[in-house]
Amino acid sequence: MEMNFIHRFVMASIITCGALSWSACTTQTNNTNTATTQAIPSPSASPSPASKETSSQLTLPVLDALLANESFLRELKSQLQLSDKQIDSLKQIAGSEVARLRQTNSEQLGGAAADARTRTRQQLTTILGEEKAQQLISLATESWARGLDYSGETNEKEAPAAMPTTPNSVPGDTRVVVNIPAFRMDLFKNGSLIKSYKIGIGYPEFPLPQGLRKAQSIIFNPTWTPPDSPWVATMKDVSPGEKVEAGSKLNPLGPVKIPIGMPSLIHGGKSAAKLGQFASHGCVGLTNTQVKDFALLLAQASETELSDKSIASYLDDKTRTKVVKLSQMVPVELRYETIVVEDGKLHIYKDVYEQGTNTEENLQAVLEAHSSRLEDLSEDERRQALNALNAMSAHPKLATVDYPQTDSANFNSKEQTTLKKAKPTSSKKAAKNQKEIVVEIASLADKGYPAPVNLDTGTGKPPATLAGRSRP
Repeated sequence: MEMNFIHRFVMASIITCGALSWSACTTQTNNTNTATTQAIPSPSASPSPASKETSSQLTLPVLDALLANESFLRELKSQLQLSDKQIDSLKQIAGSEVARLRQTNSEQLGGAAADARTRTRQQLTTILGEEKAQQLISLATESWARGLDYSGETNEKEAPAAMPTTPNSVPGDTRVVVNIPAFRMDLFKNGSLIKSYKIGIGYPEFPLPQGLRKAQSIIFNPTWTPPDSPWVATMKDVSPGEKVEAGSKLNPLGPVKIPIGMPSLIHGGKSAAKLGQFASHGCVGLTNTQVKDFALLLAQASETELSDKSIASYLDDKTRTKVVKLSQMVPVELRYETIVVEDGKLHIYKDVYEQGTNTEENLQAVLEAHSSRLEDLSEDERRQALNALNAMSAHPKLATVDYPQTDSANFNSKEQTTLKKAKPTSSKKAAKNQKEIVVEIASLADKGYPAPVNLDTGTGKPPATLAGRSRP
């Protein structure tokens, strides 16, 4: 998050996404692998066919961040006609939830995303009534989708950008693509995939935003100002309002941050063990080595003058924050695709935010986007695909194939799924912490989104070709 907003945002929100300034956005609330076309200043996600609870990512911590923004408060008064008393009540319940999560460390336990959304709706309804609560959720969704720093103005020098209209779309321009359930970030330059990174994503209470954002600057040696919130009092050697210098062990942002629309960031400070897991409060988390590498490649992709030598000089003086403005804005596409045709194979990812995306309907849409159909698959391919959908749902309904376990995080969550019952081939369930299944389908050969290029796992070691993946 930008420091001018993080003061109040994290002050109201919680631990930055790596610093206690997280982000959670309700952009494409239920990205069903089919994103809508949207201009970059007004990012959005595809409409959701799911229930009210999955049609928004709004949680109380997300609301807490929104309520720290003056423009959002003005919208509550002008559009929803909320009184100061009602707004104060909203601030109280949101702030109390943030403090509770931080004090109990609950935000790092990976709670159920659907439960958090349902609890939020219930509390809003108690304060505002059902109609006003729904209006607030809709307004919050729109505000979070576009980013809290969105002014409505566009730069004529910026090339137009939009979210894709088809599943698993491959960019033809220069942009960053983050697929949240895949824990993966890709950098494309002029339509070519330059490099891939394994990332950490936001906890369910603080989900990573979904939609189209933009990167316009790289900030070296970012400082952090702890918020005036109850949980700060429990932190050793940290006081509200007192700036924590760059390079300090108490600064969770790491050496580099790239703002991608308030209050979201791509930043360092993460350990390699946190990658491929819930690891932040709404930001894209990288290790310090990864974020320095990404900053250099992002600059090169945007035709910005930046070298290893200049980066080293900026980081050498940790007392000075250096802002490098990109010569060209780079779109940052935050996707939520749990069904992906990648390099000729079908990848089914865990529905980590319980968006209800692992359905037969969405599988059919993805297959059709690649000139295939579910009914045209062989019986074995169809069985494997349907079993994989079920196994990667947050709450599988049936015993599924005994897939090998992967090195994934433990996701404790529940979910509604429209998956039709398919006869399992084994009475054993998929591993509880499994997050991906790969299915070989003949008709998908040589099709789909590209496989990772020079995948940086944060360990400093090259990954095995199929590391972290399982095949039925």
